[in-house]
Amino acid sequence: HKPTYETMRKSLEAMKAHCLNNGVTDISMPRIGCGLDGLDWSKVSAILGEVFEDTDIKITVYTL
Repeated sequence: HKPTYETMRKSLEAMKAHCLNNGVTDISMPRIGCGLDGLDWSKVSAILGEVFEDTDIKITVYTL
C-alpha cells in the first residue's frame, strides 16, 4: 500500500517518539514517500517540520 499524508505523519510521530526515547539526535533520510509513492515533497517536508519542530533533533534530507 502507498502512504498517505496521514500515514506519513503517523510514521514520523512514531519516529520522533523512538528518537526521544532512545537518545537519537540526528536523522538522515531521502525524500521519503516522494519517489514511487507519489507524495509531494513540499507537503511531506512541511509535515516533517511540524512533527519535529519542538525537538533538538537534526534532520538531514538527501537526494541522489
